[in-house]
Amino acid sequence: MSFGPPPSIYTESHRAAEGRRSRRRLRLFGAAGALALLAGTGIGTWLLASPGSSGDTPADNRPAAVAQHPDEIRETVEQPPASPEGQLLLQQQETGLEKLKDGDKRYAPGTWATGEIFAKGTADKILGHSIAPDSEGPVWTLDLDGHLCATSDHVTADGRTAVVVQPEKPEGADTEGVCDQVVFFDIDTGKKLWQATMPSAGSAFVTNTNLTLTRGVVAIAWGQGSVAYDMKNGRKLWDGTSVSSCEDRGFAGGRALLALLTCGTGANTTYRVQRLDPRTGEPEWTYEVARGVQDVYLPSSEPPVLAVAAGDLSVTELITLDDDGTYRATVPMSGRHDPKCGDRYFASPYFGLVEHCDALVVDDDRLYVATKEEPSLDQPANWIVAFDTATGKTTGKFEGRPNQPVYPLRASGDELLIIRESLSEVEPTAVVTWNPETDKETPYLLFGLPEEGLGRLSDLEWSDIVVEQGRLFLSARQIEPDPEDPEAPVLTSIAVGGFTLEH
Repeated sequence: MSFGPPPSIYTESHRAAEGRRSRRRLRLFGAAGALALLAGTGIGTWLLASPGSSGDTPADNRPAAVAQHPDEIRETVEQPPASPEGQLLLQQQETGLEKLKDGDKRYAPGTWATGEIFAKGTADKILGHSIAPDSEGPVWTLDLDGHLCATSDHVTADGRTAVVVQPEKPEGADTEGVCDQVVFFDIDTGKKLWQATMPSAGSAFVTNTNLTLTRGVVAIAWGQGSVAYDMKNGRKLWDGTSVSSCEDRGFAGGRALLALLTCGTGANTTYRVQRLDPRTGEPEWTYEVARGVQDVYLPSSEPPVLAVAAGDLSVTELITLDDDGTYRATVPMSGRHDPKCGDRYFASPYFGLVEHCDALVVDDDRLYVATKEEPSLDQPANWIVAFDTATGKTTGKFEGRPNQPVYPLRASGDELLIIRESLSEVEPTAVVTWNPETDKETPYLLFGLPEEGLGRLSDLEWSDIVVEQGRLFLSARQIEPDPEDPEAPVLTSIAVGGFTLEH
């Protein structure tokens, strides 16, 4: 697969990432030991179950998820397990890495989960694993006939999503293959629902192709072109492949569809953000980003939020807009906050970047952004700060602990799901929920990571971290062989769930 020159493992970004991971080597928090301890108390028989399976109403009366249309983008509200003690549900290992050339990686973009299945993209296929206890091996495999080029974190309410694929280069072809196939599939069954060829996609590569989903629509952009398809049947709804001074760099989906456009070249490049009618591609409003901006990300389509790198390649401010595209507020990052936009794959532009700010979460009223980690051992490792989307003012702060940095994962109703890493050998890693109105923290899952994970699985720049229906999924985005034992299997993914008491 043609990725262009891979980033050297000796770059400063790699050294920094390895330095962070060396501090994150965790000992296994014995789920089996915790289970034995609980059994010894005579409490009863413990079984893995989905949240709410015990029939109890959550004690804190958390809001239940509103019923969604199947074509809407999923917005689940999590209910904590009866006990936050974590149980390891599955471990996925990658083999055959000794076949890679020195310095090569096996890329593994795309992590999705439903109530029954954990699905993971790797190279040229997607594997679906059952979350049921004692299940072994994948229950389905979706062969893609080419390498993954772009993925989306979005999943429909009934468990479907899409990927873009680069078919194998035809035998004898002089040019590299392009990313011109979009595949829509069902996560529970692994069934390919449809596949379509993107029009005029001769310049679509893994470095510039962005994919997203909004209600009933799959949309892809690659700079010199864009296209949207109907989820139901793969019918093309519209495309934007005409010659223009402005190009669709990428889309942000979810509740709405935003387009990020670049106009001009080099130092004269300017940015525009448009809200589009997903069925027609027609703009409903346009917001002109100030000149001098180096880069723009779209972490939220509704409410519209821009992450802007003004005069620098790092994000310097967040800009919020009204639903009609009118400016609302600016939140300066002030050199202390780090939303981690574009940090995946050691800042290489692979598999789609426009929507991805991994340390920033947006809900209806607030922005939650993590601060940079502090080296001091007697101070909180960092904070998550909440900002009002209407005013840009601070509305709350969630503190990490010494050696335990915190990062926002996603909104769950009126609360925020947070991962708190553990850099000690005693305290477990935790997922907690935080209510910014009451400042209440509630344990969700307590767990440890296998030592062979080397701390990478909880590193936002290294792994996908997904919480869905009472389970946590940690999955590496790229896989490298152990240099000391290249033939050894490498741990790539784990799933953790809570315990609930059988009545």
